[in-house]
Amino acid sequence: MVTTIKARFSNGILEPLEALELSEGEEVAITIVTLPRAPSSDWLERTAGGWVGLVDMDKLERDIYESRLLSTRPNPEF
Repeated sequence: MVTTIKARFSNGILEPLEALELSEGEEVAITIVTLPRAPSSDWLERTAGGWVGLVDMDKLERDIYESRLLSTRPNPEF
C-alpha cells in the first residue's frame, strides 16, 4: 500500500497531521519531500537581501555625503 500524508517535524520527531491506517509495530519506508514554505505576507521580509552584491554601499554613502557638500542654491543678492 502506498499512502501520502503530511507530517510536521518537531523536537526531532515526525508527527503525522493525518490519521494512519497502520497496525501497531508495522514497519514502513519513509520518503521525505520538503514542501515549499508559504510566501510571507510581509513584503519587507520577502525582499530582504535583494540588493546584496548589486550596489557598493561604501561608495554610495561617500557619494551621498559628497553631493550634500555641493551648493546648488544661488547666492542671495542684497
